[in-house]
Amino acid sequence: MRWIGRSESDNVEDRRGTTSRRVVGGGLGTLIILLLVWLLGGDPMQYLRESGGTGTSTSVQTEARSDEENQLASFAKVVLKDTEDVWSNLFAKAGSQYRMPTLVLYTDQVQSACGYGSGASGPFYCPGDEKLYLDLSFCNELKNQLDAPGDFAVAYVIAHEVGHHVQNLLGITDKISALQGRVSEAEYNQYSVRLELQADFFAGVWAHYEQKLNNVLEPGDLDEAINAAAAVGDDRLQRMSQGYVVPDAFTHGTSAQRQRWFKKGWDTGDINQGDTFSASSL
Repeated sequence: MRWIGRSESDNVEDRRGTTSRRVVGGGLGTLIILLLVWLLGGDPMQYLRESGGTGTSTSVQTEARSDEENQLASFAKVVLKDTEDVWSNLFAKAGSQYRMPTLVLYTDQVQSACGYGSGASGPFYCPGDEKLYLDLSFCNELKNQLDAPGDFAVAYVIAHEVGHHVQNLLGITDKISALQGRVSEAEYNQYSVRLELQADFFAGVWAHYEQKLNNVLEPGDLDEAINAAAAVGDDRLQRMSQGYVVPDAFTHGTSAQRQRWFKKGWDTGDINQGDTFSASSL
């Protein structure tokens, strides 16, 4: 993908290389208690954790950022800007306004409106704060552990999370979330699969217009995205982690399904053809 020197999104929070710590508040009484805990050989921070604590959280820079990581960050910002342009255009054509999400770049762990997120669990979107969360180390995992190299593989991942934002704006996310607890776990997992496959479809729609509007895809880029879609299929990940497949536990769809819906979005560019919830087969 031709991206170097192109416009980057301003809707980015860069929290890389930071860690959260609690700043003690609550007045003199709290400070005296913490001092007594310390004098008696205890851990004041453990006391705060166990008692619920008081005060606020802040972030402290703990590590430098490598040139490779900074380049990945710039790439992610360019991709986000391109998704903003494409979806703003599509929403405008439908007589609506696209509300842009924020991309949060972080290291290891992050606090979101949906709770704590971990780099180990991969990128995610939180509808509560309309932010995408990405630990850039996932890009290396995608390449080295999941055998899905290439910059457009990373672009697919970002576009998929943006797809969840589109679902949120359209009210689809709330409808599916409302089913949790009202249907069985296996049935809810099926709804979750359809939600994820629709996000794959939206990623394909973005790729369609990305090429149409900007002509930035290079030979092999589309294959990189399709390969990445297969790499994160439930069946493949389950075989890698436990050696066997449990279909009832699928929450994102099989490799073949994820490839199929991304490709459908790419082929059609028609958002109206992405109703995975009415599809008789996935």
